[in-house]
Amino acid sequence: MSMQKLALPLSIIALLLSIVSFFYLNNTSDQVYVDVNKLLEGYKRTKVVRTEFEGRAKLLKANVDSLVVGWQGELKQYEKERSKMSKKELELKQELLANKQQQINNYQQAVEKQIQEDDKKSTQTVINDINDYVKDYGKQKGYKIIFGASGTGNIMYADEATDLTSKILEGLNAEFEGKQ
Repeated sequence: MSMQKLALPLSIIALLLSIVSFFYLNNTSDQVYVDVNKLLEGYKRTKVVRTEFEGRAKLLKANVDSLVVGWQGELKQYEKERSKMSKKELELKQELLANKQQQINNYQQAVEKQIQEDDKKSTQTVINDINDYVKDYGKQKGYKIIFGASGTGNIMYADEATDLTSKILEGLNAEFEGKQ
């Protein structure tokens, strides 16, 4: 058999292999993604953590509100009685009210900072769960990379077949419910 006669079947085999590998690789892509926002919204632990956080924040805000109401009551009382006070008593009461107001302002700022930190920690707890699950899922399924789309332009287009969001969310919620 001459080289020319052998070249034609080899080129046909090479063409067939390239077509098969093209369709095979497109159907079993190693590059897939999840919609991070949908995972955060749909993950059942997010709702639990958010409710717990809101309860803590509400309690802290109620503490500040009660201090403010108490201070306002003292201020009204001072307004009523100031005409009967001596100059020394007026100065002392004004200083006490000003100091108390400053303490309340400082406490309010500390509470706001605490609420922000609690919110960050709560969100980070959920994100850590999701990241750990996606990492384990990717290893188990043999993916080389799983992208996280957040709607900010990091993935502008992807074929729906490469979207693992619903599968991940289903498994994530099943795992969370199993831990409860």
